[in-house]
Amino acid sequence: MLLRALRSTGVEEILARFKPKEIFCTHCKKIIKRHEEKESDVAMSCKLLEVFYNDECDTVVLITGDTDIAPAVRTALKLFPSKNIIFGFPYKRKNKELATLTGKYFKISKEQIVRHQFPSVLTTSSGEKLVKPSNW
Repeated sequence: MLLRALRSTGVEEILARFKPKEIFCTHCKKIIKRHEEKESDVAMSCKLLEVFYNDECDTVVLITGDTDIAPAVRTALKLFPSKNIIFGFPYKRKNKELATLTGKYFKISKEQIVRHQFPSVLTTSSGEKLVKPSNW
């Protein structure tokens, strides 16, 4: 449902891949299954270079605090010096290395997250009504 809501506003999602992983839980002393996100930083890096190469925009805003994207940002700035990259740091995730990489960043506060949520009922352009779960 969230993806349909995002698509209704023109957002193009790039889905990550999740790999099953077994870990030992120190609390319950058992092996439990979790999923580990894979390749998201690589996908974001490729998309950054793609949109600059195709001259689809002049500025990209990356919402991340993960330094794995730093090499792609350095490459993009080197290959496309007239383009801009701005970092948006998720709540409580500011990253000094990324902030100094471009010098352009903003922090997303808890209040901003609350203020910029979709309405309780979102009507898409096709007329579909999407109801936000109460626990959001």
